[in-house]
Amino acid sequence: MENKKELRTWLDDLKLDHPLVIAGPCSAETEEQVLGIAHQLKDTDVSYFRAGIWKPRTRPGMFEGVGALGLKWLQKVKAETGMKTATEVANRAHVELALEHDIDLLWIGARSTVSPFIVQEIADALKGTDKIVLVKNPVNPDLPLWLGAIERLASADIKRLGAIHRGFSTYDKTKYRNNPEWQLAIELQTKFPDLPLINDPSHITGKRDMIFDVSQTALDLNFDGLMIETHTDPDNAWSDAAQQVTPKALIQMMVDLKIRKESDPEAEYNTNLNNLRAQIDVVDNQLIEMMGKRMRIADGIGALKKQKNVAVLQSKRWNEILGNMVLEGEQNGLSEEFILKMFKAIHQESINHQEKIINA
Repeated sequence: MENKKELRTWLDDLKLDHPLVIAGPCSAETEEQVLGIAHQLKDTDVSYFRAGIWKPRTRPGMFEGVGALGLKWLQKVKAETGMKTATEVANRAHVELALEHDIDLLWIGARSTVSPFIVQEIADALKGTDKIVLVKNPVNPDLPLWLGAIERLASADIKRLGAIHRGFSTYDKTKYRNNPEWQLAIELQTKFPDLPLINDPSHITGKRDMIFDVSQTALDLNFDGLMIETHTDPDNAWSDAAQQVTPKALIQMMVDLKIRKESDPEAEYNTNLNNLRAQIDVVDNQLIEMMGKRMRIADGIGALKKQKNVAVLQSKRWNEILGNMVLEGEQNGLSEEFILKMFKAIHQESINHQEKIINA
């Protein structure tokens, strides 16, 4: 698949003066709930009303969606509010039912994106459709797998495509439900700058109080829009309660996040500068997180040395590390002086951590 200006046509045709917003409940629960949320979002910046009809849960016994009945509720949303509708599809049957009920936008979830078999089945069922089809990143941080899913849809003559960045699963505990791994989304953006890219802060954070900050980061990184889950009674939602916000909170968030186009001659410079600065902020945050992880490993080494009554400083090991890092630094365009200063500081912090453990 090649990058083409035509990839943006469906988004440009909306003629929005704000980022695209796709919003609605994680799950359609009742007709009253769906219509109640939709009417609160009517005449706001929300362009597509989303609701989960089929919910692929991690473990059996959890709420797995109301099924096809919910599609009729989405038809009522469109009829009563004028908003376009969106839902997730995970197989051929889902696609056929969604098309039958004239759902405007379909997305493929992270669990489906990991399987080329599932994606191909969905692509075959959608062949030639004029519906908008968005692909969430796979649960694992694999850019070729994400791109491969989009390319399968493109090969099925589906022209209105886009990507959704919802973060990646990780065994390590972080402050996020799904680690954003922003660099993967940035790389996708670099390869296909005209492919619309939507951020899903609800699934990245898993916590409603973090949604605004992640949304702002995404917009600073030149994402085209946001998919945010909203519920009139989030704490009692039937799925993903912690990550949903009220419609009132979402409406205020859209006002606070709104980015207006600049018209001065410096607009392009300022946009590019802000984008690059946002990328630096992302990398800096990753560096801090990695340093924290490194020092927790150092704590473990300190506990082991204390148990065996071994000295903290191991000069031979330190010299080996320093030599290897100087070589790695050169390959990445970093001066020997910088590498020496940085790793001496890291080494000293590691020694401090180990000594604190040993002397405790």
